[in-house]
Amino acid sequence: MNIRHHLDEATLLSYAAGSLSQGMALVVACHLSMCPHCRERANAQEAIGGSLLEDLKPAELSDDVLNNMLAMLDSPAAAPAELPVAPKPQSDSRLPAPLGDYLGCDLDKVPWKRIVSGISYYDLDCQSGGVSRLMRIAPGKNLLPHTHEGNELTLVLEGSFCDEIGRFARGDVADLDEQVEHQPLVDSNTDCICLIATDAPLKFTSLLGRLVQPVTGF
Repeated sequence: MNIRHHLDEATLLSYAAGSLSQGMALVVACHLSMCPHCRERANAQEAIGGSLLEDLKPAELSDDVLNNMLAMLDSPAAAPAELPVAPKPQSDSRLPAPLGDYLGCDLDKVPWKRIVSGISYYDLDCQSGGVSRLMRIAPGKNLLPHTHEGNELTLVLEGSFCDEIGRFARGDVADLDEQVEHQPLVDSNTDCICLIATDAPLKFTSLLGRLVQPVTGF
C-alpha cells in the first residue's frame, strides 16, 4: 500500500491532545492503523505533549482535599451498572481495526442507504456536531462541488477518487478545511468506499447541492 496523502500537523496535534470530535478521531485512528509514517508523527506529538506536561508547575491544593478524598473512599460504593455486551466484530481485512469496533460486520454486510443511483451511505454512531459516515460511490460518479464550513476528513478504504487536490487511493486521507473547494470523482473500476467525518455542514457551491443537502444530511 503506497500512501501518498497524510494527515495535517494540526490534526495530529489535536488528536494527541484529545480535542477532536469522536467522528474525526475515528478517521485519524483508522488512518494511523494503516500508515506507518503518520503513526511515527503521532508518537512524536504525544512525546512532546508528555514533556510539556512534566514541565508544568503543580497546582496548589487546599488542605481539605485529602480529607475529602478519604471521605469519598469510605462512602459505600454504588453497584456497577451492567454494560451491554457489544457484538464481536467480524474479520474483514479491508477494515481498519478501529472501524471494525463500530461496525461489527464486514463491509459487504453494511446496510447502505441510497442517496441517488450509484451513491450510498451509512451513518456511524459517533455523530457529534458534524457527520460520521461511510460512503460508497460507483465508478464514474462524482459528488457535487462543495467547500466546507469547518473541517472534513476522508479516508479511502477501497477504490480511488480524484479531485482538484490529486488522486486518493486506499489508505490516503484528505484533510481539508474551509479554504478548499473540490468535486471528488471516482476513477477506479470498482466502488470507492470512504470513511468520512466533518465537524460542520458542507457548503455546496451549486443550486442542486443546496437543494439536496437536507436529504443527504451533509
